[in-house]
Amino acid sequence: MKRLLLAVIVILSSVAGVYAQQTVSINPRMLQQNWDAYWIADPDADPYSPAVFLFRKSFELTTLPQRMIVHISADQRYKLYVNGKYVCNGPARGSLLNWNFESTDIAAFLTTGKNTVAALVWNFAYMMPIAQTSSQAGFIIQADAAGDSVLNSNSTWKVIQDTAYSMYSIQGLYAYMAGPGEKFDAAKHEWNWMNRDFNDSAWKPARLINNGVPQGGITSQGLPERLLCQRQVPFMELKKQSFKAIRTCEGIPEASALLQQGKDLLIPANTKVKLLLDQGELTTAYPCLRFSNGNHAEIKLTYAESLYFPDDSLMKRVNTKDQPKGNRDSVDGKIVKGNHDIFIAGGDSNRTLEPLWWRCFRYVQVEIVTKEQSLLIHELNSSFTAYPLQEKAAFTCSDPVYTDIWKTAWHTQRLCTGETFFDCPYYEQLQYVGDTRIQALVTFYASGDTVLWKKAITDFYDSRQSFGLVQCAFPGNYTQFIPTYSLLWIAMINEYRKHCADDALVKKMLPAVMDNLLWFEKYLDSNGMLGKLEWWNFIDWVKDTTWGRGTPPMDRQGNSSIYSLSYVYGLQQAVELMNSYGYKQVSARYQKMISRIKKAVVASCWDAKRQLLADNSNKKNFSQHAQVLAILVDLLPAAQQKKLMAKTYNNDSLVPCSYYFRYYLAEAMQKAGLGDAYTGMLQPWKQMLQIGLTTFAEEPEPSRSDCHAWSASPLYHFLSLICGIQPAAPGFAKVKIAPSLGNLKWVDGIMPHRNGIIHVQLAKTTTGKLSGTVQLPAKLDGYFEWKGKKILLNPGINKINL
Repeated sequence: MKRLLLAVIVILSSVAGVYAQQTVSINPRMLQQNWDAYWIADPDADPYSPAVFLFRKSFELTTLPQRMIVHISADQRYKLYVNGKYVCNGPARGSLLNWNFESTDIAAFLTTGKNTVAALVWNFAYMMPIAQTSSQAGFIIQADAAGDSVLNSNSTWKVIQDTAYSMYSIQGLYAYMAGPGEKFDAAKHEWNWMNRDFNDSAWKPARLINNGVPQGGITSQGLPERLLCQRQVPFMELKKQSFKAIRTCEGIPEASALLQQGKDLLIPANTKVKLLLDQGELTTAYPCLRFSNGNHAEIKLTYAESLYFPDDSLMKRVNTKDQPKGNRDSVDGKIVKGNHDIFIAGGDSNRTLEPLWWRCFRYVQVEIVTKEQSLLIHELNSSFTAYPLQEKAAFTCSDPVYTDIWKTAWHTQRLCTGETFFDCPYYEQLQYVGDTRIQALVTFYASGDTVLWKKAITDFYDSRQSFGLVQCAFPGNYTQFIPTYSLLWIAMINEYRKHCADDALVKKMLPAVMDNLLWFEKYLDSNGMLGKLEWWNFIDWVKDTTWGRGTPPMDRQGNSSIYSLSYVYGLQQAVELMNSYGYKQVSARYQKMISRIKKAVVASCWDAKRQLLADNSNKKNFSQHAQVLAILVDLLPAAQQKKLMAKTYNNDSLVPCSYYFRYYLAEAMQKAGLGDAYTGMLQPWKQMLQIGLTTFAEEPEPSRSDCHAWSASPLYHFLSLICGIQPAAPGFAKVKIAPSLGNLKWVDGIMPHRNGIIHVQLAKTTTGKLSGTVQLPAKLDGYFEWKGKKILLNPGINKINL
């Protein structure tokens, strides 16, 4: 095992450090001046209705350029082709005032003579995903060099609406907000439309909307529909993958050819077929179907994270949130519910189809109804897509189940990471503050990547409102607030300061942090408690009747110790930020507020008899959440925190933390000096593995989402808590190693740092001592702490014997 990790070290050392996006250098004018290119559209189509458009421009080249950089964007999405070959897709999701464009070099796709640049552009309009924003359908392309201006989008471009596509709303899924289902009629499609020899004489000149305006540009006609900014995230990974099994087959005797490369599956004419394909694990991918013939045949693909037990007559399920799924590996006696796409074959040979947007699935139900002509399926597979994270961390220990938890947490994180972080890949694909705060740490510890962390902080900054709060989820087309998430955004910024050397970004956030905290002050009552807040007062998905929609119970005055201490938590994070950048007076003011609120919470909610903090002044409701926050904000003296945590983490009389808030439970355990108890708190994750989950779910059964980013927190805690790797100075300039092995006999962990890797190898001796090594990269030092003992750590290999 240790030899294996040493081999990994050699590999990781060569790629250690923060992931850097490989971008082409562009003309600064593109970021400072209005573009010559126009946003263009179909002159006859309604730009506010769901539709797909095809754009083309042909031009001649006598010599091949060494490079030809273009900048592309669309509303809402595009796929770019040059001479029939796929180049890229985008734009990365943003907001109207931060509308992304991609920059790419297309020189390798060009040839002498005629060339054609083409774009497939779609706008789901009022059916768009909740994470998508839009103004109106449009496309824009701008050449970087003035000599390549022939490519600039204007009325010389041609366009046609592709009526082969239509969209429909997905019904029957609880809170499904990831966009419409797609129907594609192959007989109506302009096949080979992106090739240079295609005849586009019947296409129309594009309609001009307005010039592209970057964020640094100027317009005399008021604010444009969109302000363009360069994409900050890399292009998403695309990788072919195959289904692992056919679980059920109806209508034909054998369908195994679908799983065999080079084999065709023949569906006879006038036949109904139903297949259930199993990917073997949850995935995010573009399903791809290649087929011939089958004129008018209908092919429906239904995508499911898991299968459901059917409704019974005694207890009709209101929605899929409450409908049980059982073991995810089992399909017997279950039904398929999910979003779906429909393809209508046109009778042609060797056609390839995939939906416009990627899908999330483990299972795909394939329903085929052929008409007068048989259908020949050449292949049915998919292209995995996600943010191109690289796993640079590793963790093994004396208990092999930790390896399974690590692997599943990493897979969960991967599927919840795209052009932004998002909560779940199936239902919402929204970047929520609460989820993102955990995701950012998991991503940093597992990969060293900080691109999405920085982008998320900026996204929420851009979402803030005039009254101070940031939106709980952004970007998106639905304005929503969870006040406590605004406080967690402050924590996210402070953690970024601790882990990343980027003072410029953090300093930019400080005025917004102050505005954010100011909003909460008006809700402090005369006693110093936080009263009932506006909007959604979500804390955690708790399956307890005293909690409604994730909100803890309040007293008659609308007060809650949990909300009050959440405010204190945000204030304390802000104090660290303000002290770091010289805002001493602001910090002192916050510290006075902290003291006042703490005194009010103790006076109103501390139960001296139970020696626990009640959820409110009624002292009838008690939760782990209240105790956790009490420890995190030092409501009690340090000497009492360990005792309080001992009464908290394994107490059935308290409302328990769900998967999400168990991140904070672990943080409180570590802070209170009971980090060794963490290894005994992983039963929920072991149970998820036992019921066949290949990613970690949103909440305990029955869970709506089978993949939810906040449940990947063990990956972070294996390194930060069990191995004890934490920053000991801003920007991770120094490291603290304070391990908590708990019931594990040995651990071996690797974490990427911008200077190289941190490698911790520790084992307990039979006499209760701790021995091993800590390897630090060049220019990184710190200290090792265990049971009150400290030793200094230097770059290179440090021997531990305590």
